[in-house]
Amino acid sequence: MKKNPREMLNDFQQGLNDFGKTNLSHVKGFMNLLGTTYKEGALSTKNKEIISVAIAAYNRCEYCIVFHVYKALEAGAKREEILEAAMVAVAFGGGPAMAYTVTLLKDSLDEFEKDFAK
Repeated sequence: MKKNPREMLNDFQQGLNDFGKTNLSHVKGFMNLLGTTYKEGALSTKNKEIISVAIAAYNRCEYCIVFHVYKALEAGAKREEILEAAMVAVAFGGGPAMAYTVTLLKDSLDEFEKDFAK
């Protein structure tokens, strides 16, 4: 069954909000880690998000794929950059990484690119 990337992104974000109602310190700690990690530094936020997409495809983490495709596009990444990074993941992860790249990752690009079209 085909998954809806926008619904998955919304579910993840809502899950963080809901979980934070009873485990706020854990959610804040996680969000602080993300905030620190994805700040501009020797690597740009865009490049860090592109790397994250590749890692997500390699690990077959569906919510990670959806979230980081969105964040990569938000940071200014182009479709070609994201797909090229995903193919590096495929070189390491073989068939499973390819399966997630040609389905959920591609569908996420198709869904979210329009949010950042200029």
